[in-house]
Amino acid sequence: MRWVYFGKLYTTKFQAGCLAKRLEEDGWIYGYHDPRAVEVYQSKKGRYGVKFIL
Repeated sequence: MRWVYFGKLYTTKFQAGCLAKRLEEDGWIYGYHDPRAVEVYQSKKGRYGVKFIL
């Protein structure tokens, strides 16, 4: 199992959190099966992203 990183970083944690919740609920829209785990992370430059395990 490896983390898959979604390809966009956001300026606020709220924006990344909205995407994370959408991936949990509607992962099929992006062509993914239901992910096992979804997390919001902060990059070294202070922006936020979403990573998940299929």
